[in-house]
Amino acid sequence: MPRELLLQVTPEIAANESLLKDYLSKQIKVSPQEIQHITILKRSIDARQKAIKINLKVIIYLKGEAFQETKIELPVYKDVSSAQEVIVVGAGPAGLFAALQLIELGLKPIVIERGKDVRGRRRDLKAINREHIVNEDSNYCFGEGGAGTYSDGKLYTRSKKRGDVTRILELLVAFGASEDILVEAHPHIGTNKLPKIIEDIRNKIIEFGGQVLFDTRVTDILVKNNEVEGIVTQNGDKILANKLILATGHSARDIFELLDKKKILIEAKPFALGVRAEHSQELIDSIQYSCDYRGEHLPPAPYSIVKQVNGRGMYSFCMCPGGVIAPCATSPGEVVTNGWSPSKRDQATANSGIVIELKLEDFKPFAKFGALAGVEFQKSIEQKAWHLAGRTQKVPAQRMIDFTQNKVSADIPKTSYVPGTTSVEMGQVFPGFLSQILREGFKEFGKSMRGYLTNEAILHAPESRTSSPVRIPRDAYTLEHLQIKGLYPCGEGAGYAGGIISAAIDGEKCALMIAESLK
Repeated sequence: MPRELLLQVTPEIAANESLLKDYLSKQIKVSPQEIQHITILKRSIDARQKAIKINLKVIIYLKGEAFQETKIELPVYKDVSSAQEVIVVGAGPAGLFAALQLIELGLKPIVIERGKDVRGRRRDLKAINREHIVNEDSNYCFGEGGAGTYSDGKLYTRSKKRGDVTRILELLVAFGASEDILVEAHPHIGTNKLPKIIEDIRNKIIEFGGQVLFDTRVTDILVKNNEVEGIVTQNGDKILANKLILATGHSARDIFELLDKKKILIEAKPFALGVRAEHSQELIDSIQYSCDYRGEHLPPAPYSIVKQVNGRGMYSFCMCPGGVIAPCATSPGEVVTNGWSPSKRDQATANSGIVIELKLEDFKPFAKFGALAGVEFQKSIEQKAWHLAGRTQKVPAQRMIDFTQNKVSADIPKTSYVPGTTSVEMGQVFPGFLSQILREGFKEFGKSMRGYLTNEAILHAPESRTSSPVRIPRDAYTLEHLQIKGLYPCGEGAGYAGGIISAAIDGEKCALMIAESLK
């Protein structure tokens, strides 16, 4: 009978199949030749001690024991070209996985995406990086694949209770992702590999009768007697259907404004905001692995820190080992940062959002905007950063210790942020209470991670799109909007998800609820 074991091994053993077989043969007291196959179920790093270990969960098959290599395959999809139509607004993970689920359930998705296809987006990313030109419909946040496609493809989620995480990971594998994402504790696809997977998902939707429309921005939602009738696009075209999944992402401010204008219930939601800090990856490795040299068998080290400062949570967010910082503005006249890593995480720098949790009371200066108060708070900081950085996509920047000492940095070394930096005292970017918490928080971070607080680390501001500043309320069971029948707020933009996996799960759940309602 196959044996399942939990074990700790050195990075060298974990990385070498022959060494691992030798190690396991001694553990179970058989010769290495008796081991037919080893399946790794889970893998994680334990860096708590100076001698770093790899935690493995494995199944060992000996000769004569039944073993068959399993291939993960896609569900059986049916042709839905003549089936009942469901409009899906947004081609991020929530929208794409909703569309796949609708097809599996025998319904026809019409996916409406304001931005370009995943390949076409690249020209607009180049334009914002090199020429400081922001395309409001095609950028790091908008376009096929959503914000995660060109900002890392992290798949880690704490939302285990929200749905079937394994199903989403297996679907991604079936569409071409490495099977490693099923094993790693913190799975990650990488910005260089995710576009092909997104493209294959879209082609599958079209192959089985769904529609995907790019460069198509929704300018109105048609509602009659509190029931959805369809949408209107920027060209004045109407697309009619009485089921609508709204999966527009956390930066679709025009959609929030449209809902507010039409008096469709939305509400302000707290989010987190701060800076993006960049260190050398070598320094982070030395801190996290307690070593002078990481070696070839360990991945670039990540980090995660959480502190309570003046009654607020301050924490690392979307940490990117071996990654770069990207300009993520969605409108001219604002500066926004985010980070990403390629699949190998082989860049020389590490970066992470360092953010502070906000409260609804922080939005009081913008109370006249009602449910959009958080949006306006967010805008005010992003626009201030744009002015301070010379009205370009250059980013306000400061050395970390200089920031804690309220001192403008005499110079800023070249960072991974391609548009460039402008030396600014960061206190000018944020309200006073946020600046003070950040200053004190970085000192606390330095106590937890010796060497983290250094003037070689550069802060870039702001990191402001951590989650949606709006929630679109829905029924907890049916997932329908509380006020509008047939409207299904979905994913990050609706305030019900936080990342690729949780958004994909939410998209599937909305599709399932629509199918259930049609029964």
